Amino acid sequence: MKRKAVILAAGDFPKKPYPLYLLDSADCIVCCDSAAEAFFRHFAERRLPDAVIGDMDSIPDRIRERYADRLVPVKEQENNDQTKALNYLLEHYDDLGEIIILGATGKREDHTLGNLSLLMEYARTRGIDGLSSPSVRLVSDYSEAFAILDSCTLFVGEGRSISVFSADNSLQIRSKGLQWPLDDVVWDNWWKATLNRTTSDAVSFTLSHPAPVLIILPA
Repeated sequence: MKRKAVILAAGDFPKKPYPLYLLDSADCIVCCDSAAEAFFRHFAERRLPDAVIGDMDSIPDRIRERYADRLVPVKEQENNDQTKALNYLLEHYDDLGEIIILGATGKREDHTLGNLSLLMEYARTRGIDGLSSPSVRLVSDYSEAFAILDSCTLFVGEGRSISVFSADNSLQIRSKGLQWPLDDVVWDNWWKATLNRTTSDAVSFTLSHPAPVLIILPA
């Protein structure tokens, strides 16, 4: 059976049942170092993380000393801690089925936008998206986000809110199952295909060429 891994970032710690269930039921948990204090405060009585990743400048001394065996210092600054955690999982586990990112939104809008856009970057550079194996999703108390790389059909339920984003302004997307079709959207700004709604259980996207596309489904 494939493992389910969770990356915990330093945004808003999840409060609602579904993301907490994902954290509690994960086969392995990797915390970004700036999220470690929140994890140990909210969750240490239930379980410990398998690793804490980062440059370790955000960890209080009491946590650094008590959980030294779980700290994985990564000093390079070309990637943020979310990506460092993803790299760690891919390097240390060859049986991953899904990677779920929690705590990646809230507190700071710049971090939120950066973490969401990284889903498209993982798809573009690594071929890891919401439909691959392993898949990668970003889940918060308010939404679920993932990338797609090519034409596909998603079964998300009729009447579901949905927003679509792309950084490729040469891309054309034909859609079926949306209240406002995407066929004429020019992808030159992030707002262009937000706040849409599904009109059937299945939504189909036909891309003019392979390209990372971000899907956000509010909870």
